[in-house]
Amino acid sequence: MTDMQLTSDAIEVADALEAIELYAERGWTDGLPIVPPTENVVARFVEALGVAPDTVLGVEPTKGVVITAEKAAINAVMAGCRPEYMPVLAAAIDAITAPEFSLHGISVSTMGAAVMIIVNGPIATDLGMNSGVSVFGPGNRANASIGRAIRLVIINVLGTRAGDLDKSTVGHPGKYAWCIAENEELSPWEPVHVTRGQPEGSSAVTVAPGLGPFQVGQHHDDSPERILDAFVDPLFAMGPLMQEALIVICPEHLEHFRAAGWAKEQVGQYLHENARRPVSEWEGAGRPVPGEESGGSELVSALASPESLITVVAGGAGGAWSQIVATWTHGARSKAVTKPVLT
Repeated sequence: MTDMQLTSDAIEVADALEAIELYAERGWTDGLPIVPPTENVVARFVEALGVAPDTVLGVEPTKGVVITAEKAAINAVMAGCRPEYMPVLAAAIDAITAPEFSLHGISVSTMGAAVMIIVNGPIATDLGMNSGVSVFGPGNRANASIGRAIRLVIINVLGTRAGDLDKSTVGHPGKYAWCIAENEELSPWEPVHVTRGQPEGSSAVTVAPGLGPFQVGQHHDDSPERILDAFVDPLFAMGPLMQEALIVICPEHLEHFRAAGWAKEQVGQYLHENARRPVSEWEGAGRPVPGEESGGSELVSALASPESLITVVAGGAGGAWSQIVATWTHGARSKAVTKPVLT
């Protein structure tokens, strides 16, 4: 029992089933049943952060909505989290409320981007997060519930619901939950958070405004160049001069990069140089190139620069399937953000 003072409204219900139905009727869910956030349980989740319930974890810049530790804890309970997940959730809230992430734009756009969360460092191991087989699929509680908690915060604290403020034309399943750990143990390269400025050995969360992912297979060649050539057409479909995109390299593909002695930076360099089309071809695909004369023959890359590619290592050992994820970044409207996990 705790004497922590919570300020959220309390609702009396007969049992858990009534609570589940009540939350669904009032639009406080993502469409799936929730875990009823009782006072004692919410208090335990706040205590796991070691802060007061009214501690501000983030402020959404456009609407000025404040996300407190108490509100985050309520939604974490609803999502099925464990208390020890709270530091990761707090770091993710810090990241999505950074002005450069443009959370409001991402959440209401017809383009339908979702918050993709990548967890790095010892915390991912401590929480038993999945970085391997079916890394983007179901089955891991930490991955699923942390990703879902962020979506419930967006719905319940920021008020961004599908059909209301959320105007996604089609959306994609990442809008339910989209959270993975990077497979640092397997990778020969520095992990994502270190590339993005965090200290080695630290724990961190990176959030990106991901559009629907595209799975890429290359089972017949073992050279890094030929593997990456399989990504060229998917990048072409996503448009020219993307400020950011993510490539998730699976273990089978990774071994060919390792054997060839490739550095991480070479992946972005190769695709920047080779995922190019004439301006006229971009236009023919309905993707005009900003600032370029119509019908021109100048080659323009799908990536604005080699650094536009965020390279992640994850997935299972069986099967040569990697993935490309475009982001909601055309015109530099949004940028991926990395924040430390404070434990």
